[in-house]
Amino acid sequence: MAENKIRVLVVDDSSFMRKVIGDILGSDPRIEVVGTARDGEDALRRISELSPAVVTLDVEMPRKDGLATLEEIMRTRPIPVIMVSSLTQEGAQTTLRALSAGAVDFVAKPSGHVSLNMKDVGADLIAKVLAASTARIPAPRPSRGAMGAQPEQRRPVESFSSRFRKGRPELVAIASSTGGPRALQQVLSALPGDFPVPIVIVQHMPKDFTLSFAKRLDSMSELDVVEGEEGIELRKGLAVVAPGGYHMVTRRRPQGKLVCALSDAPPQLSVKPSANILFKSVAEEVGGGVVGVILTGMGRDGAEGAQALKNRGARIIAESQETCVVYGMPKAAVEIGVVDELLPLYSIPEAMIRSVKE
Repeated sequence: MAENKIRVLVVDDSSFMRKVIGDILGSDPRIEVVGTARDGEDALRRISELSPAVVTLDVEMPRKDGLATLEEIMRTRPIPVIMVSSLTQEGAQTTLRALSAGAVDFVAKPSGHVSLNMKDVGADLIAKVLAASTARIPAPRPSRGAMGAQPEQRRPVESFSSRFRKGRPELVAIASSTGGPRALQQVLSALPGDFPVPIVIVQHMPKDFTLSFAKRLDSMSELDVVEGEEGIELRKGLAVVAPGGYHMVTRRRPQGKLVCALSDAPPQLSVKPSANILFKSVAEEVGGGVVGVILTGMGRDGAEGAQALKNRGARIIAESQETCVVYGMPKAAVEIGVVDELLPLYSIPEAMIRSVKE
């Protein structure tokens, strides 16, 4: 029945793209495209008239672009927004700003602003709209409380010296997906630059976006944050983001140093990079001396890998439903019984610091 369908507004300055995106979404019986808009001003009017449950929003538009439109939506009538971006460096940077400003997720057009092969990402677009319809929308750039609670931590929680005991964890491994860019920004910006173990991260994100994402995190954190490359040596104070389109794993060199390696193996659970692949490699190479962290995200990636870590004695921390944009990945880990601490996002940096000190 139509009243049970997810009502979607499609916003794009190209009439061709409005038609293509509308047809893709309309092909799913759970979705109803209730209207379209040609630019940001038109979108704001249509949102008021139609009360959609989800908006797909083109990044590049005349008059009022996607980022300005998103900011206005979040100020006046916060609803789940999926950004539709071009696969360019400029498009990636704008999209990352949009994710920080409150967008739930994004889909990249495969070939330019007017993409003739948009259907190649049709299944991904549908899945993200379905997930967005259940998303918790965080307030953008809160002035008082991050995620509606504790103050957003931009300064390090604590500084480390050489207080570490033997047997401490060697590594932190983090998995995130939908809502993850904003969550990772909050977590990493709350850690000190001398955080005493390296951090490896899988954020589900396509190729050409992860480099911009790593640079953005680096600019907001006292840590050194880089995109993963073959042979990068892991060290304290360094966070490595798996590159889009590759799986990232860890390897131990004969002299004992941990390094990153890349794999072009097929996607797992439809994602590449895969948190399961990273976590399992960490379990094999490091054993139990690991803190695994699972943040907001759609799907089940990370749960099986967290089980492998847990079997070796690792500590697993997951984000609780109260702050998750989508409580999918953490829930999957909770359901199989591997989570030691289930915490709101604002408590996770402190828990990471405490865990690597134990």
